[in-house]
Amino acid sequence: METTHQRTSQLAEFLQTRRARLTPEQAGLPGGGRRRTPGLRRAEVALLAGVSVDWYTWLEQGRDISVSTQVLESIARALQLDENETKHLFLLASRLLPFHYQQPEMAISPLLQTFLDEQGEHPAFVANSRWDIVGWNRAARLVFGDYEQMTVRERNSVWRMFVSPYTKELLGEGWEKNARLRLAQFRAGYGLNVEDPWWSGMIEDLNKESEEFRAWWPQHDVLNVKEGRKKIYHPRVGLLEFSHITFQVEDSYDLRATVNLPYNDETIQRMKQLLH
Repeated sequence: METTHQRTSQLAEFLQTRRARLTPEQAGLPGGGRRRTPGLRRAEVALLAGVSVDWYTWLEQGRDISVSTQVLESIARALQLDENETKHLFLLASRLLPFHYQQPEMAISPLLQTFLDEQGEHPAFVANSRWDIVGWNRAARLVFGDYEQMTVRERNSVWRMFVSPYTKELLGEGWEKNARLRLAQFRAGYGLNVEDPWWSGMIEDLNKESEEFRAWWPQHDVLNVKEGRKKIYHPRVGLLEFSHITFQVEDSYDLRATVNLPYNDETIQRMKQLLH
């Protein structure tokens, strides 16, 4: 487990390397001749960021001090960090990203879409941190519903779980177990996004639309686990049983890909029937 000392040491080293790569001229400062070490001086970064030299020095020394969002953004601008470097700075300094860096992705790359399509008869999809389904293959569309014809709200898997009659029919007697699990996962996500008005709006609407959501939400169940085996009662081909694997998309903190794998030969044959 990472300790506070390890995190602050990493922060100190990161700041030192970003400072070393900038010349005074790049930062809009006088050059001042040759320097013993490359890059900006600590005093120059402090000047550009609008903080005291002592305070910035403590930060680079790896001291465990409190840092506000505004100050971190000022340091990021002073060091000319790109978006990924700024996110890294925030995670090292405070372990949290500010709200405007947490906006969910609503589309996937062509390469990730190709990955989904290559899963063939295995229903596969990609969800963001709000549980919006933002990518899918044909098998997923034929099993879970025609995402292409849905609105963004209708593609949200929490909304579909509690509001869509089709989803309740698909899950049959297993609906409550799956719904409670999805709700607990949603609650865990909400804990990281309490200042985001999207989440409060979704919760308000779900309270209006779903009696079960209204009853269960106050229970504050929190889980962050993956579902296991799942039974689907498809209206065309009958019972489908899947195990699945979910994993983080490496180049995106926001996206998770899920591939449903047929649990038995009957499901394999029924998926072939559904697709062909």
